[in-house]
Amino acid sequence: MHILITGGTGLIGRTLISKLGDHEITVLTRSPQKAKNVLPSTVTTIADLDELTDFNNIDAVINLAGEPIVDKRWSDRQKGIICSSRWGITEKIVSRILTADNPPKTLISGSAVGYYSDQKDAIVDESLVVDATDFAHAVCANWERIALRARPAKTRVCLLRTGIVLSKEGGALKKMLLPYQLGLGGAIGDGNQYFPWIHIEDMANAIVHLLEKSEHEGAFNLTAPNPVTNREFSQSLAASLDRPHILFTPAFAIKLMLGEAGQLLLEGQRAIPKALEEDGFTFTYKEIRPALDSLLRQ
Repeated sequence: MHILITGGTGLIGRTLISKLGDHEITVLTRSPQKAKNVLPSTVTTIADLDELTDFNNIDAVINLAGEPIVDKRWSDRQKGIICSSRWGITEKIVSRILTADNPPKTLISGSAVGYYSDQKDAIVDESLVVDATDFAHAVCANWERIALRARPAKTRVCLLRTGIVLSKEGGALKKMLLPYQLGLGGAIGDGNQYFPWIHIEDMANAIVHLLEKSEHEGAFNLTAPNPVTNREFSQSLAASLDRPHILFTPAFAIKLMLGEAGQLLLEGQRAIPKALEEDGFTFTYKEIRPALDSLLRQ
C-alpha cells in the first residue's frame, strides 16, 4: 500500500513507521529535511499536500498531526493553535479524498479519550454519547466530525480515541521519570481520577491492525483493557523504579501551573477498548506494572 502519514515524526508516528516497512510511506511534515534525519531512508517526505498531485495513488491516510494539548496553558492563542493543527490538516485531507477519482480506501484519524469529558469512575466504551462543553471534548468532537466527512467517498474512517501513550522516548512518561527517579513522584490531586493508558507498542500495533486486518470503521478507544486510577499508576511507576511513593501534587498547584489545561490531569476517563478487542486485536500489555517494567527495565 501507499500510505500518507501526518505526524510521522512524532512519538507514535516514528514507532508506527518502523512497523510498516513493507509499504510505501509518504510523510507530510513541516520540516522534510529534519524528518529525513529521524525516519528510514525509504520514506518520502513532503512539506505540502499540493506536492501530491494525484491522491488517486494513495491507498490509506493515517492522520496523527496535532499540537501537544497539555504542554502549555490554554490561552486563547494556544487554543487556536491546538484546534487549527488538528482541524485544518484534516479538512485538507478530506477535501483531497472527496475530489479524488479513486480515493484512499481508509482514513485513520486521530482523536483522544478527552472526547468523553470527565466520566468519574464510570466504565466508558465507544458507545457512549457525550454532550459536553469543555475544551478537550470540543476539540475531539469537531476533529472527528471533520474526518467523518470523508465517508461519502466510500473511504473507511477509523477514529483513534487515544489514551496516554507510555514510552521512554517521549510523552507523559518521559516527563515524569526524573522526579520519580529522585523519589519525588506521587499522585495528582486526590489520585482517584482514572488514567487511561496504552503502551507504545500496543498503540502502533493497533493502528497496523486497523490498517491491514480490519474492515470495520468508527471510533476505537486506543487504551489498555485495564485502566487504573492516577494513584495506582503513580504507585506502579514508583515501584517499577524502586523509589518511594510518599508525596503528591495538590490540585490547586496543578491549576496554578496549567490553568484550564489542568483538567486533563485532574479529570479522567475509565475508557476500555471494547471495539478494538471485538475487532480481534490482542494487547501485549494489559496491566500497568508489566507495561512499565517493559519500558523501564530494558
